[in-house]
Amino acid sequence: MSGTTPEGIHNEEEAAAWVRGMFGRIAGRYDLANHLLSGNLDRLWRRRTVRRVRHVLERPGACALDICCGTGDLTAALRRAAPGALVIGSDFCGPMLAAARQKLPAVPLFEGDALRLPVRDGALDLITVAFGFRNLANYQAGLREMRRVLKPGGVAAILEFSQPRNGLFAALYNFYSQRILPIIGGLLTGAGDAYRYLPESIGKFPAAPDLAEQMLTAGFEDVRYEYLTGGSVALHLGKTC
Repeated sequence: MSGTTPEGIHNEEEAAAWVRGMFGRIAGRYDLANHLLSGNLDRLWRRRTVRRVRHVLERPGACALDICCGTGDLTAALRRAAPGALVIGSDFCGPMLAAARQKLPAVPLFEGDALRLPVRDGALDLITVAFGFRNLANYQAGLREMRRVLKPGGVAAILEFSQPRNGLFAALYNFYSQRILPIIGGLLTGAGDAYRYLPESIGKFPAAPDLAEQMLTAGFEDVRYEYLTGGSVALHLGKTC
């Protein structure tokens, strides 16, 4: 498999179904768990992402799609940054999208698979994904789909967990994510398996340089990335020609 591989899963269809079900179970407590477990750093990471793509949102008639939008935190931040732009959100998990609709009644949202977006070729100026790309059943297919829906000169932004580069910080981070996070996440949401999956999925996810190479392979240009919070998160940006 070339995407997420939850334990006991054997193909892309099973992986997608498992991820959809897992997020459906935690949707009601997802925001609380995210903010608490990250110490509210998730808000800072999203703000950094918005700053990096603001110039795209400010284009005349700009259209942006936030895929795997979950409960809509990044979608909302993009909308606040550029009220004149058309910002849309999508997710393939109905309960997560329902939570987003409660927060964002004025934002267009639709249920859709990031690997098969119901969007015409070259329709978007910007496509974003925050902490959802890692859960795709096929990373290369996801990148190709992101590339397909962007206009020439469009931008893709991928905010995702990564592996810290400093040895001491990496050891502390791994202890927290593997030992503490599953316990707290399980208590908050009642779905301990979801928060055991999180550190496992991060460990299996391509390192930032490898994801950058995959973006180049998928047809993106001027690909660059920056580490945030000691390398525990990385923001990737790529353009279309």
